[in-house]
Amino acid sequence: MDSVFGNVVQAPEDPILGVTVAYNKDPSPIKLNLGVGAYRTEHTIYIPQPTWGNHPKVFMMAGLSVKSYRYYDPATRGLDFQGLLEDLGAAPSGAIVLLHACAHNPTGVDPTVEQWKQIRQLLRSKGHLPFFDSAYQGFASGSLDADAQSVRMFVADGGECLTAQSFAKNMGLYGERVGALSIVCKTADVATKVESQLKLVIRPMYSSPPIHGASIVATILKDSDMYNEWKVELKAMADRIISMRHQLFDALSAKGTPGDWSHIIKQIGMFTFTGLNGDQVAFMTKEYHIYMTSDGRISMAGLNSKKVPHLADAIHAAVTRTS
Repeated sequence: MDSVFGNVVQAPEDPILGVTVAYNKDPSPIKLNLGVGAYRTEHTIYIPQPTWGNHPKVFMMAGLSVKSYRYYDPATRGLDFQGLLEDLGAAPSGAIVLLHACAHNPTGVDPTVEQWKQIRQLLRSKGHLPFFDSAYQGFASGSLDADAQSVRMFVADGGECLTAQSFAKNMGLYGERVGALSIVCKTADVATKVESQLKLVIRPMYSSPPIHGASIVATILKDSDMYNEWKVELKAMADRIISMRHQLFDALSAKGTPGDWSHIIKQIGMFTFTGLNGDQVAFMTKEYHIYMTSDGRISMAGLNSKKVPHLADAIHAAVTRTS
């Protein structure tokens, strides 16, 4: 049967997009795309170790060289602050530095306000460019303002920074992929030039963003009653997660589970880096049907009061029966 579209004439290729299409089809290892007028940099971006699994892929595909800096200390299950300062201090001036604004994923370990001040001073003294990932604002402390302190600290000093912000989780819009990239520039003239480059990047990528999810966010942010209701709901969700942390810690303490488990209540946000190893995680999956990533990260948001005793039993057994 002939296609109903058989008489459709082939449209001419977009003069800009056509170059990219041809480039993508070319299998040559030495190919080079000089058609799109987007600025490409030879900069290196430093990301925390560990970080969200997609971060290295995102930045490598953007053409950046990716290196890591020390962040999490497995021995203390807290922040390796000295290692962080040493690595970022040793990085060549002008590097891009990825920072989690709050509720670090996957460790749940955040710097204190005083530590953020030292990080800011170091980055500014080295001429580094801060790039914030803000995916969990409101989920760390329950306060939108408290969870934005790190970003606002860098904005207030008059320097430049980037913030990739998501409303997927804190507004329950995961399927809408709602977010924004905000770039703080020193002058309006610089901002205009940066915006012109961003337009070149997004044109072949998505051209115009979907409006549905963005309209939901805008409606809530512009309406004072809705905005206040959202803040109350965010606080309730954050408080529930904090409660789960305390309940799990109390359950492990009551059982006398070997080791120091205070990191569970010291860490913050949706995730906890338990410190369990791969063998212990596998044991819990096989014997207790509990599923988590092999690095021992658990989502506190997936826990409820009824399940805490079962999880505590599993952790206790894993620690006492496996190495």
